[in-house]
Amino acid sequence: MDSIIDLLSQIQKGDRKAIAKAITLVESTKPEDQVLADKLLGLLPESKKISLRIGISGPPGVGKSTFIETIGQTIISQNEHLAILAVDPSSSITGGSILGDKTRMDSLSKSDQTFIRPSPSGGNLGGVGHATKDSIRILEAAGYRVILIETLGVGQAEIDVLDMTDIYLVLLSPGGGDELQGIKRGIIEVADILIVNKADGNLEATARSTVLDYKNALKLQKARHQDWSVPVLSISALESKGIDEVWNEIMKLKDHLHELKIFDENRSFQDEKWVKRKKKNQILSLLDSKDEILDEIERNIIESDKQLLKKFSLWIKSIFNFKKSS
Repeated sequence: MDSIIDLLSQIQKGDRKAIAKAITLVESTKPEDQVLADKLLGLLPESKKISLRIGISGPPGVGKSTFIETIGQTIISQNEHLAILAVDPSSSITGGSILGDKTRMDSLSKSDQTFIRPSPSGGNLGGVGHATKDSIRILEAAGYRVILIETLGVGQAEIDVLDMTDIYLVLLSPGGGDELQGIKRGIIEVADILIVNKADGNLEATARSTVLDYKNALKLQKARHQDWSVPVLSISALESKGIDEVWNEIMKLKDHLHELKIFDENRSFQDEKWVKRKKKNQILSLLDSKDEILDEIERNIIESDKQLLKKFSLWIKSIFNFKKSS
């Protein structure tokens, strides 16, 4: 326990190595690490200052990392301490991840005001990792007040980031059209702000047209939050155009959520949902670690299937025998 208390003390001082160690602990699936992680999470104090958690999603190649690199400069220029959790897909074959997002955020990675943590999805299908919410709590305990969560390239159902963030941004490509059909109903209808990226060079006119298309489409949909009209913005992360407008809309929405007391209600609901999900994951992890139990269940199912098949065969034979005799 002393080592966990020491680790917590270092986290609260903003020690980067301690923060990284703590996140590694909560991401680990080893039973002994899970015990230590639970102790650490149980000791984390409630943050007195409210942070801002922002989820960032979009299809692969839309420029999420470049956008984060650019808007991150705006955030730290206001003396905010910024943390970034970038979720990377895990291989279904090896289980490994490239974790290359940090290399695309060169300027931010050199800033003392910024902490960047690439994390593997671990096969989780919700666009985030299984320990992302716990990692957020650790970062808040370390004093980070703006936390960006970059999800995987998303599909229809990959919106788990909604359950751990306050504001949800969706990045789109100019003239996405058919490419985006598969994600429209899943994430477009729950986005708080839509951002058409790559509005530069030959794509600038196409980006303007795409903005108009989505503005028209949103007229048929109800926004996720009361009295909030979802803005559709055109930007170039590469040329740093339109970034201030995005940040202004984020601040406007944050104030709106606080005024309507939606902000705190969402946080409470998310906490309840996360506790239930953790319990479910713990049960599944326990089953995975008990191979003999799973083997026994499998044997019982096979044996039950055999008995069922035998009864079915006898029933079929009895029907045919009855027909022959009649």
